[in-house]
Amino acid sequence: MSATLELAGWRRSVADLYAGVRATRDRDPQGAHARWRQGRDALFRAHPQSPLGPAARERFAGLRYLPYDPELAFTVPVDTDVTEETHEIAASTGPSLAFCRVGRVHLPVGDLDVFWLDAYGGGLFLPFRDATAGEETYGGGRYLLDTVKGADLGATVDGRLVCDFNFAYHPSCHYDPAWSCPLAPAGSHLEERIEAGEQSWDA
Repeated sequence: MSATLELAGWRRSVADLYAGVRATRDRDPQGAHARWRQGRDALFRAHPQSPLGPAARERFAGLRYLPYDPELAFTVPVDTDVTEETHEIAASTGPSLAFCRVGRVHLPVGDLDVFWLDAYGGGLFLPFRDATAGEETYGGGRYLLDTVKGADLGATVDGRLVCDFNFAYHPSCHYDPAWSCPLAPAGSHLEERIEAGEQSWDA
């Protein structure tokens, strides 16, 4: 199978995993989190489009996470009273990527810009970089949402966005620099330590 079709299969698998998370998270957040972790480990271990190379997959014993913390799970409205402007967001390698800032979420841990991918199909993108970056987590930041890749925690019927830091994950470039990933820009930096979600992993 071609790498392109394999990547499409990876995205379907991620989308299916997040559909399961959305279906159960409200009534059993810790169970949904466990399901998400197990699903990600299975993809990293066995999928041909895993961010891990073949040698790292052979040694792989699971990604590292902190325990689920309900105090770092938020469902908030998106403040759209912002200037919609296109940002060229730097990538880990290669050219920058164009995202349009469409709003901002105001969280107890700080404010974060919400972006829309300025390309065919679009998609919400919500990265962040906190005070653990470069130590316990990747220096370029982590992602809360990337709906282009199927990583979507959902929203309520009145439009509030689910921002659960327990589901924060690293971009693929954290595992292999051959991958090119957008990095958290200035409007996505938090002064707080977000002690939840995926932690750095060393192959």
